[in-house]
Amino acid sequence: MKMEIFGPLLLSLIAGLSTLIGGLFIFIKFKNINKFIVISLSFSISIMILISIFDLLPNSINNMTNYYGIYYGILLTILTFILGYLTIYLIANKINSESSLYKIGILSMISLMLHNFPEGIAVFMSSYVNIRVGYKLFLAIILHNIPEGISIAVPLYYSGRSRGIALKYTFISGVAEPIGALLSYIFLKKYINNTMISFILVFVSGLMMSLSINEIYKEIKKYNLINYSYIGYVVGIVIFFILSFIL
Repeated sequence: MKMEIFGPLLLSLIAGLSTLIGGLFIFIKFKNINKFIVISLSFSISIMILISIFDLLPNSINNMTNYYGIYYGILLTILTFILGYLTIYLIANKINSESSLYKIGILSMISLMLHNFPEGIAVFMSSYVNIRVGYKLFLAIILHNIPEGISIAVPLYYSGRSRGIALKYTFISGVAEPIGALLSYIFLKKYINNTMISFILVFVSGLMMSLSINEIYKEIKKYNLINYSYIGYVVGIVIFFILSFIL
């Protein structure tokens, strides 16, 4: 492998697998499991919604309106977002499981896997062109991937699955990042552009919004621990904006 692509691929691999750090929370024993689940789920909602609103949508809308014009750019953004929103809704109805936590874990894995794929492309391409820019993006993605790992592993583990299964699905989500990087180098280097990535990210934001509203929020309400959900929301908001300010 050429040295000029080894560095960018390594960065995307480490960034993707940092998702497993969040998965390690399943090894911590908590006195009240229900309270921890509610805090974790509400924390996941904060992270997913804020990532969608502040990270995925603004740049994507800007790229699409610049390329297609304001009218068609906004229209395509809305349609792509709706498609993502409905996709996770349809997938949820296809997952047959007695455990709603299991469903949330699987849907989180799917959403974040699709999210990590273009992230891998972004890390690789930016590092390939300018390694300093790549390092900054690499650090930002690592810090965001940790809470994403929590949103996959915690619901899967507490749905009755083993730690191995929970970490396996967390790994699958994270490994989508270096796969995206590798494929971008092999097949897409000549064709990938900001507009294509923007379509993917708007679609993913629709997935995350649908997952947060239609699945995770409904699950939180079942526990009747509303005060603890506020803790998760606030912690997620604070961490997100601290990271955004630092990076």
